Amino acid sequence: MDGEPVCPRWPRQASRRVVQVDTGGGCTYHRAPMSAALPDRVDVARQVQARRTYEGTLPLAAMQRLRGSLATTEGEARYHVEFGRDELGVAYLEMRVEAGLPLVCQRTLDVFVQPVSIDQRLGLIADESGEAALPPGYEPLLVPDGQVGIADVIEDELILALPVVPVKPGEPLEWKDRSDEVSDEKPASPFAALAGLKKST
Repeated sequence: MDGEPVCPRWPRQASRRVVQVDTGGGCTYHRAPMSAALPDRVDVARQVQARRTYEGTLPLAAMQRLRGSLATTEGEARYHVEFGRDELGVAYLEMRVEAGLPLVCQRTLDVFVQPVSIDQRLGLIADESGEAALPPGYEPLLVPDGQVGIADVIEDELILALPVVPVKPGEPLEWKDRSDEVSDEKPASPFAALAGLKKST
């Protein structure tokens, strides 16, 4: 359907994730944690080894796949992203994202802001066979070429956080159908109707 965001990640039930990479190469960073603009692509192995941390904000207007589902593109997402390796030796990308997404209520057509809070740890795997080795609580992030776009992953998470049917807080979750209402009047007895016919004859 036109206007719907296209997320390169399978649904959460399928527990699979793919992020498109740039095979032409990407920027690699070896400095201390930073809050500057995110690089387009980073080398996963180097980020994990350096335990690189990124934090800052991303404007919603810059997220082309997400913004088609938004009422406006005003606002931003605040993120904290950390690469590392756990005690089992599993390389991961941990992210926390906070955002307010302007949506159109499907009950009233009013614009409202949907708060979104994401706290996710993604296991970095080179191929799908590595998914089975991930500990509980991890979701797979497939990085076959060893590079990832952090902004793309943040956008993916926000897309997955979108409600299927946006409803403004306080609005009823279901339409009220008058046909479902039960009348207080008792149905007339068929025998009473028959008696009335006999009296009229």
